[in-house]
Amino acid sequence: MKNRYSAEEAASFFQAQKGYNADLAMRTYTSRLIGQEEDLVLHGGGNTSVKSQLTTLLGEECDVLYIKGSGWDLGSIEPQGFPALDLNYLQRLRSLEGLSDEEMVNQFRTHMLDSSAPNPSIETLVHAFLPHKFIDHTHADAIVSLTNMDHPEDRLREILGDKIGILPWIMPGFPLSKKVVELYERQPDIEAIILLNHGIFTFAESGELAYERMIHHVTLAEEYITSLQAGSQSLTASGRIQAPAETLLPLLRGALTIEEADSFRPFYLKVRQSKEILHCLQEEGARTRYETGVLTPDHVIRTKNYPLWLDPQTTDEEEIRRTIESELTAYETAYRDYFKEQVAEKSVDRVRLDSKPRVILVPGLGLITAGGTEKAATIAGDIAEHTLLAKHRSSSIGTYKELAQSHIFDMEYWSLEQAKLDKGTLLPLAGRVAMVTGGGGAIACGIGRQLLAAGAHVYLTDLNEQRLNQVSALLAQEFPADRIGTLVMDVTDKGSVISGMQRVIEECGGLDILVPNAGLAHVATLEELDEQKFRQVTEVNTMGVFQVIQAATPVFRRQAMLGKAPAHIIINSSKNVFAPGAAFGAYSSSKAGAHQLGKIAAMELAGYNVRVNMINADAIFDDHNISSGLWDVIGPDRMRSRNLDPEGLKAYYRERNLLKTEVLANHVGNGVVFFASTLTPTTGATLPVDGGVAAAFPR
Repeated sequence: MKNRYSAEEAASFFQAQKGYNADLAMRTYTSRLIGQEEDLVLHGGGNTSVKSQLTTLLGEECDVLYIKGSGWDLGSIEPQGFPALDLNYLQRLRSLEGLSDEEMVNQFRTHMLDSSAPNPSIETLVHAFLPHKFIDHTHADAIVSLTNMDHPEDRLREILGDKIGILPWIMPGFPLSKKVVELYERQPDIEAIILLNHGIFTFAESGELAYERMIHHVTLAEEYITSLQAGSQSLTASGRIQAPAETLLPLLRGALTIEEADSFRPFYLKVRQSKEILHCLQEEGARTRYETGVLTPDHVIRTKNYPLWLDPQTTDEEEIRRTIESELTAYETAYRDYFKEQVAEKSVDRVRLDSKPRVILVPGLGLITAGGTEKAATIAGDIAEHTLLAKHRSSSIGTYKELAQSHIFDMEYWSLEQAKLDKGTLLPLAGRVAMVTGGGGAIACGIGRQLLAAGAHVYLTDLNEQRLNQVSALLAQEFPADRIGTLVMDVTDKGSVISGMQRVIEECGGLDILVPNAGLAHVATLEELDEQKFRQVTEVNTMGVFQVIQAATPVFRRQAMLGKAPAHIIINSSKNVFAPGAAFGAYSSSKAGAHQLGKIAAMELAGYNVRVNMINADAIFDDHNISSGLWDVIGPDRMRSRNLDPEGLKAYYRERNLLKTEVLANHVGNGVVFFASTLTPTTGATLPVDGGVAAAFPR
C-alpha cells in the first residue's frame, strides 16, 4: 500500500483550512488519506482522532479530543466532522467499574463543546484513554484477513514484528477501551494494536507518523498474503449452463421483497461482474470458501453475516424459480433459528430484523447486492466485493475462521451499531424502479421529477438523444445523477424495447412502474391526412404503448411468482380520448387505442398484481424550458388560428378549463406518483389532469 503523505500537499491543505488549528488541520488531512483507501475503510468505517487544546468563551485553555463524528466519511471529511470533547473528563471515566452504552453516549453528548456537532464515534474512549496525540483506526482488509484464521497471534507477530499488541474480539465500547489501554500500559513500546476480527489501531505524536505506521503494518500484511498466493485457483468444469439474468433477477427480486402489514418493501438489485469476481465464484470449492461470515462484525448491519449462494445451472424458468425458492427458504429459516437461539442464550428481548439476504453470489452471473435504497445496495456491494476478494487472496494461508455467531448477534442487534443506518421514514417509492418513455419532453420531465422526489430510480427513454440528455441534465440538478438512467430507445421497434428492458433488469433487477408517455402529433383533416403520417402517429402512440407493455409483462410476471409487491402501468393518454378535436384525427384515434390497451392490460395483468391506470392530461406546454413535442407541432397552428402569441395561447387554455388554472407537467407527475404509491386498490381507472374540461369527463 502506497504512503500518500506529501509535505507539500499537507502545507497547501493547511493553508486552505484557515480558522482551524494546526492539529485539526493535520488530523483532517491524514484522515482523508486513510479514507480514500478502500482497502483500509469503507463507507464510514474506521475512525481517527487528535488531542489538542482550544480556548473557551471565558478565555480558558481546555484540553480536547477531536474525533471523527458519526455520519462522516473519512475520505471526504472536513474539520467540522470532528466534534471536540472535554478530554480530561473523558479520561476520568476510566476509573468506573462499568458504563452502559446508553450512559456512555450520554456522557459524550453532555461533554461536547459544540452541541450542534455530530455524535462522536462509539470508540471515543479508546482514543481518549490511549495517551498518544494522533490515533488512527481502520478495518484494513489484509489485517482482518490474517486475524480470521486459526491461531492468528503467532502469524501476526511473525509478519508485523514485536511492536504490536494483540487483543481478542471484544465488543466496542467501554470494556474495549479499558482493555486497549491496559494492553498499552503493559507494552508501552508498541506502535500498533491488532483487534482480532476487527482491525488495527496505530498511534504517534504526529499525524504523519501515525499514518506512516498504519501504511507500514498494512503493507507488511499485504505482502505476506501475496507471497503465499499459489496462483489462480482451479476453475470448475467449463460448459456449465448459466441461468439468464433476465429470468433470474426479476424472480429473485420478487422473492426478496419484504411484506410489512399492508405494504411492501422492494429492493434495488446491483450486479457486479468483474473478471475477478466471476473467477472467484467459479473456483473449485467456491461455495464452501465464500458462503462464510463477514470479515469484521462492523459489516453485518450492511450485508448480514452470510451471503445467499444461488447456482441454478439451468435456463428453464420453473427450475430457476424452484432453486431460488428453496435456497431462500433455507437461508431465512437459518436466520430465524440463529435469532431464536441467541435471544434464548442471552436472555434478551429483541425485535427480529428481516431475514432477507443482502448479498447473493451467483456463479457465472456475479455478485448481487440488495438494498432498500440505491445507496444501501451500493454500500453492501462495496463491502461484499472487498470481502470476496480478501477471502480469495487469503485462501492460500489457511482455512477461514469466522467469528462466533454470539458476537455477530451482539453487533447486529447493538443499538449503537443500528444507529449508523439511516432509518428515517422511507420515501413512498423507495426501492422502486420506473421507466418513462418519451423522456425528452416536458411531461416526462415533470413525471420524472415527481417520481424521483418520491424516491424511485427513474429511467427516461427517447429516440432523440439530445432532448433526452437535456431533460436528464435538468433533473440531475435536483436529484442524485445515479438515480437517473437514460435509454435511447425506439418504442416502435420491438428489438430496441426489449434491449432497453434488459438493461434496466441488469442494472436494477427488475421494474415496478412503467409509464408509456411517448407521443407524436400531426395536424390534418381526415380528407387531407397522409396515410404514412397516420401510420407513423399510430406506430408511436398505439403500437409504442403495446410494445413496452408486452416487453414489461414477463418482468412483472416473474417478480409476482415469488413476491406480492404490486407493479404499475400508468399510461399518459390524453383528454382527446374523450374529447377529440377536428383536424386531429391521427392523434386522437391513436391515443384512444392506447387507452383501450390499458383497459385490456388491467384485466389481463391483474393476476400478477399489476395495476393499470390512465392519466388524461391536457394543455401541458413546457417544463423549465423543456418544450412539449406535441405543442411544438400544433402550437403554431393554434396561435395563428386564434391570433395569439405563446403566452396568449397559454392564457386561452387556462381560461378554458373549469378551474381556470394552468396545468403543469408536475401535476401529471403527481398523478403518476398517486397511482404508483398504491394508496387505493385501483386499476382500469382514468384520472383527468386538465383543470376540468367538461367535454372530456370520463364516461
